[in-house]
Parts: sequence; C-alpha cells; structure tokens
Amino acid sequence: MLVPVEWINDYIDLKDITTDEFCNRMIMSGSNLETCEHFCENMSNVVVGRIDKIEQHPDADKLVVCRINTGEGDPVQIVTGAPNVFEGAYVPVALHKSLIPGPLHGQPKKEGGVKITKGKLRGVESFGMLCSAGELGFEDKVVPVAHRDGIWILDPAVYEGIEEKIGCDFAEVLELKQAVVDFEITPNRPDCLAMIGMAREAAATFGRSFEYPDTEVRNADGSGKSSDYVDVEIKNAENCRRYVARIVTDVKVAQSPWWLQKRLMYAGMRPINNIVDITNFVMLEYGQPLHAFDINQVHGGKIIVENAGNGEVFTTLDEEERTLSSDMLMIKDAERSIAVAGVMGGLNSEITEDTTTIIIESANFNGDSVRTTAKKLGLRTEASARFEKGIDPNLTEAAADRVCRLIEMIGAGKVCEGSVDVYPNPVEAQTLDVRVSRINKVLGIEISREEMVSMLEGLEIKVEGSGDIMKVTPPTVRMDLVAEEDYVEEIARMYGYDRLPVTLPRGNSEAGKSYERELRDVTRDALCGMGFNEIQTYSFVSPSGVDKIRIDEDSWERAFVRLINPLGEENSVMRTVLTPNMMDVLARNYSRNIAAVKAFEIGNTFMDNPMNSDKLPDEEYSLCIGMYGDKCDFFTLKGVVEETLKVLGIKNPVFMAESEYGVYHPGRCARILVDASKEMKAVGIEHEELGIMGEIHPDVADNYGMDGERIYCCEIMFGAILRKADTEIVYESLPKYPSTSRDIALLVDEDLEVGNIEKVIKSKGSTILESVRLFDVYRGKQVGEGKKSVAFNLVYRDKEKTLTDEEVSKVHEEVLSALKEKLNAVLREV
Repeated sequence: MLVPVEWINDYIDLKDITTDEFCNRMIMSGSNLETCEHFCENMSNVVVGRIDKIEQHPDADKLVVCRINTGEGDPVQIVTGAPNVFEGAYVPVALHKSLIPGPLHGQPKKEGGVKITKGKLRGVESFGMLCSAGELGFEDKVVPVAHRDGIWILDPAVYEGIEEKIGCDFAEVLELKQAVVDFEITPNRPDCLAMIGMAREAAATFGRSFEYPDTEVRNADGSGKSSDYVDVEIKNAENCRRYVARIVTDVKVAQSPWWLQKRLMYAGMRPINNIVDITNFVMLEYGQPLHAFDINQVHGGKIIVENAGNGEVFTTLDEEERTLSSDMLMIKDAERSIAVAGVMGGLNSEITEDTTTIIIESANFNGDSVRTTAKKLGLRTEASARFEKGIDPNLTEAAADRVCRLIEMIGAGKVCEGSVDVYPNPVEAQTLDVRVSRINKVLGIEISREEMVSMLEGLEIKVEGSGDIMKVTPPTVRMDLVAEEDYVEEIARMYGYDRLPVTLPRGNSEAGKSYERELRDVTRDALCGMGFNEIQTYSFVSPSGVDKIRIDEDSWERAFVRLINPLGEENSVMRTVLTPNMMDVLARNYSRNIAAVKAFEIGNTFMDNPMNSDKLPDEEYSLCIGMYGDKCDFFTLKGVVEETLKVLGIKNPVFMAESEYGVYHPGRCARILVDASKEMKAVGIEHEELGIMGEIHPDVADNYGMDGERIYCCEIMFGAILRKADTEIVYESLPKYPSTSRDIALLVDEDLEVGNIEKVIKSKGSTILESVRLFDVYRGKQVGEGKKSVAFNLVYRDKEKTLTDEEVSKVHEEVLSALKEKLNAVLREV
C-alpha cells in the first residue's frame, strides 16, 4: 500500500513530523513498513518553460529546434524529437548542468540521477532537454494518459496558474518533492488498504485529531432525484450485501486537476480522466471500490445484481472476451450483463467523451465470490484485491457521497439528490467485554484503565462500563476485533512494542526433541556423512508429477489432497510421494551440466481420505534418496540404504526384486523389507515393507530430459522406520575365543536371489555362525549359460569355547546340504 505522506496530511496534521520519525513511530505501533521513497529529491535546475518557436532541424526529419522562454534573458535553444511539442506549450526544461532522476529513454536508470549538459544533435547546438514524465522519475504505469507519449505538456486548464510560473523551479511549482511510504498490509487489516485507515492509525499513534473527508454535496437539487433515473434489485443477497447508486448529470469528461492526478500517481495509479480518476481516488481514500456506468448504456434504467448465465460471453473494459459460469456474480441491466461484480466493468457501458449522465456504483460484494470469479477469469484488479480481503458494507454510502462531492468540487457534473440504497441486512457493531487486568497480565505491564480507554478511543473504539470490565464497541470497519486477545494487541501496539518489558517464560523452559525428530536427525547425519546433500522442496505440487514417473491410474499415489485456492495448476495438490520432486531437482542440476549429484530429502507427504471426507488427510514423513553420476549404480544405492538402516538400528533388511512398479527399471528394482512384528507374523505376514529402490526407468528419465543417464532413487516411509528403529546402543565384551572362516563358491541358477541363499545359510548355521558376507558374483563361459557363481565368506565362532575343526565342519556340511536340497546350489568346481 503506497501512502504519500502529503495525502495523509489531508486528514491529520503531521507537518511538524519528519518522514523518518513518521516511519519509525508507525513501525512501533504495528504498521509493517517496506520502503520509503523520496521523489525528485535530487532534481535541480529544471524549470518551467514556454515554447515560443519551433523550426525544423536542417539535417534530421524527426528532430525540431525549439526556442524556449525560461523567464531570464534570451530564449534557450533546445533540439528535441518529441512528437507532441507545439508553440505556446508549457514544458519542463532541464537546463545546462541540471540533474534529473531519469532514466533517459531507452537507457537503464542510474544511481543518483542523470546530469544534463549542453551539446550538439546532428550539428545543431542544444542547451538542455525537454523532459517527459518518465525522465523526471515516474514509472510508465503511473504516467497520465495525456502525457504517456512525448514531453510532459502543462495544460493551463489542468495546472492552474502555470502561465505565471515561467522560469520557476519545476519540482516546486508542481510540489513533486515528497515522500511515499510503502506499507505491507496484513490480511487481517483490510481497513488499512485506504488512506483514511492509515491516517486513523497515524492519528492514534501520534495522538493527533483526525478529520474525515468532506462528503456533503452542496447543490444536489437541480437535476431531480437519483431514484428518478435508476432502480436497483439484488437477487443474490448472500454475495451482494449492499448496493448504493447515485446519479450525476451534465458530465464533462476531461483531464483531472493536477492535485488529483498527483495523488493518484504517487499512490501508484495512472490518471485517465476526471470521472475515472475520482472513482480511483475514493477507492484509495476509503478502501471502497467504485464504478461509473454511462446511463445511456444501462437499458431500462435498471440495475440487477444476479449470477451470470452458464457459458455467457462478456467483454470487459480491457476489450477481452470472457466466458462466464453460473457461480459468477454480475451487474446487469434490464437486458444484459454490464459488469463483473467486484472485478471489472464491461466495455458496453464504459464512460466515453460523449457521456453526459452516469451512475455511480458503490457496492459491497462477498470476498470469496469475488476471489473465485477473478481467479477463474484470470483477471485480478485493484477492486478485486480489496473485496477479496473483506470490506465493511457501511462504507458504501460515504464513498458514493465522496465521489459526488469531488465531481461537484471540480465542476465535472451536476449531482442528483439522494441515492438508491439497497441494504437487506445491515451490519452493526458488536460490543465485547475486555478486562483491564487481563491485558496487563498478558503484556506484563501496569497501565491504568484511563490510559487504555484513551488508546482505544484514539482508534475510534467506543468504550463504556466501569471498573475492570471495559465494554468496547469497534467501528464496523475494524472486522479484525472479535476477541479479547485482539484488544490486548491493540493496547500493546499503541503502548509501543519497544516499551514492553522483556521477560523469560515461567516454569521449565527446557525443550527436548521428540523421538521421531531425533531419528530424522540421525538419518540426516548418516546420509550427509556418506556425501549426500539435503534438499527441501515444496509440498504443493502439480498432479502431472505422478504421470511423469509413470504411476498407474488406480494407484494410491494419486489420492491427492487438492487445494481450494491454488496459485496455479503447478501447485494445486499436496504431494503423496517425494520422488517427482527429487527428479525435478536432479533434472535441474543435470540441465546445468552438473556431472554428479547425490541428494536426499526428508519431507511430509499427504494422503486424502476419499472414504471419509470428514476425516483430516493423513500426513506422514518420507525419506527420498536420489543420485546420478559415474560412480553410481544399483549396488551403490543398496549400500547407502543398508548403512542408513544400520545406523537406525534396523537389522537384516531384505531386498526383494520388483518388476511391476513403473517408476523403476523392471530388472533393477527392489522392495525393501524387514521382519514383521509378532502380531503380523501371527496372521501369516513374514515381512513388513519399508520402501522401494532402484534405477529409474528410461522412460521416466526421458520425461525429465535426462535421456541416456542412469539415475538411482529410493523412497522409504519414515513411519515404518519409526516403528522398527532401535538406536539404543548395547555394548558387548570382545570375543575371548578365536573365529574360523570358510569361503564357498556356489553354482546357482541365474534367477536365484542372493537373499534366499543367505536366508538358507543363516537358518542352518546353528548358533556358531557369526556372519555371512557376499564377496563375489561371476557370470561367464566357465559356469555355463543360465548360471552364475556366487561366493560367500562364512565366519564361525563360539562365545563359550574354542571351536574344533570337526564342530565347524559338521555345521558347514549341514549348510551345504541344505543349499543343495532347497536351492539346488552346489559347490563350484574349479
């Protein structure tokens, strides 16, 4: 919210307060300040001039030579290419050795401004330059329509008394040197999206009196009554709480006076014409959007507020055709739609130079309705932004009266008597009991009731009652004041946040980590120790992400939690898995020629409950690991997973081949399993799944622009880790007795999983088998087609005695016998 300090002074006298003091005090009273910009502060030697003579440049068709009267001595010769100059025009002249804010046309803006000196243009001397509004520091979006192209021409009808100001400092004549403060307005304070709202805050902060704008129309008796011209009917009172219409006749559409244009420019809006400018001015002043219709284009003298027809096509003021739906609120006349309620007017009823009678609309629309309509149409305006946050219906009448008063003031038309005001369910202020003692206790201060009453009344909050209880009634514009805690905040900010005492929390302030968070930290440390980088990605994702990783149409990964009001399709749902996000990150690095990446994320996933819409979505943590590069393969990832699980105390994970999951290569994918709990085993379930890992399917890699690159990913459900983890460290004494080991090379079928071999070995290894380790896999002519050789190292040890060779051989033979019997695995002959 851009707030020109000069505009605030229209309602409260702060001329003795410096801009820095104003900013600092407003911050301490709760107004969040973004920036403070001083316009034209360094501009110098720029004066008002009059073009007395124009001649064609002898060597350039697009240049002219102007002789400018600057009030002193001979006329100044200046060469310009501006197309809109003419003899007798009053213009800003940057003389030799002047400084302007800039930027010059087609050049970037320079720090400290641009110095202008005399020079030659195509051989003709030029002793300065004529300036456009943009060259004097104004952004293109706020330059008045009349001055958008070419030099800033000062029309005497707009810039009153400019004829007597030749040679005077341009910035002083137009009062350009002023400060504009940019406040960040939080969603709970829509009343501050208005100059009056900010002036009210400043008045309370500085303890000054506050004066409302003049809304009294002096001569509303010469053109009849507003009700003689228009009738208003609200058919959707839920989405239109109030509609006020006033009539203005004998309208003269022209440029606004400079004081009005200047207010709009510094507040970030472009001046267009007097009628449009006044409605924009009052919108910025009151925070109440307004609109003006040409009454000749309102058929039947009827205003009807109702929903659009489904599929109706409507052309808005920006000349765009828009297809409407039946949930969009419209303003209609007796025959057709003429405006999208709360968003934008229609081209079929706009104000033109021929307009003579207008309807001033000041209405209150439901914020949710306006937000939905604006989003569907892709059309967000200053008006819709205000309605979305909520506006007090009681502002509409005052805003309409203010528009009429300004029209009368500048002579832009004659105002009809009264208004047509349809207000089905008036909003009244709500009274609440607030305790003085409670406020002091929460804030840790001791201030009297009288001081609190003074602070609240400074905010136009009515206070009644006696003793500890204050019966407070806020103005209806303060829709954020609904509970006692809200008044605690009001007292705190008016007292001054900088004056509140600093205290430590009472009781035990020691905070500890939950077990789940400790496990996440252990996981992070383990993966970082293995060379992985932690990433964080958005929980809001596109539903197309699961398409890119080839998830089946009926899979649980598509049970999305959908956002009601998403920023766009690319973040319209909550993620169910982390793999698409990981692939996005890997692909982004790959596209920037990063040769190798190893990353992981521990993040929330969300699952909808379609069977029970009243139940909140399930929210769980997941761990996703991803990597690519020369030194990465399936077994590298398997080792990383095994080491991570080992750190978490999860023993004996089982990797079971998986070929049906579309995300991964069917021959290089495994599900990660661990022993099931006793309860699960009792119902016949031997293993519980932790997650899945493998090489990303080539089609998935191609979807992410990584065709030809081998990518490896893993996703593990952290809830399962939480159930299985055991980080308690149990120390054992070093073994007293020696171990003995045996190496075996087994000839097995190619499709036999190594995990099954290990399982048989461990089941027959008795109590003396200490460990089994795979150390070699061989395929080749020596073992034959369809076969492979797998070599294991088996370590035997007895904790109670030294094993004899006979004892080891007995167990070892039982192992070999079981391997042959169950798996047809035989010792390989050299």
